Amino acid sequence: QLQLVESGGGLVQPGGSLRLSCATSGSTLEDYATGWFRQAPGKEREAVACISSSGRSTNYADSVKGRFTISRDNAKNTVYLQMNSLRPEDTAVYYCNAFGSVTYWGQGTQVTVSS
Repeated sequence: QLQLVESGGGLVQPGGSLRLSCATSGSTLEDYATGWFRQAPGKEREAVACISSSGRSTNYADSVKGRFTISRDNAKNTVYLQMNSLRPEDTAVYYCNAFGSVTYWGQGTQVTVSS
């Protein structure tokens, strides 16, 4: 079973940057594709970015293309989300997940973009 723990969230001004990390344990991360999702108050959870198990393929939501970058380090069992040019509408709880035969979720980390 895979455990995921997100970190790196916080309060940032519009235009600022944050780097989220998702540390995994309990199983081999390279067996899973992984992704970042977010959920704003009163809204459904939405996909932000995903990356293949090898790291060679990535996909992004249109709303974050050119601003966010997903990456992974399988040797460190960690997935990252670099977020630049943040906007107030990026405010949400961000969740990491890993999907294979079973899907695993982290507990989430709050990102607030406000002046």
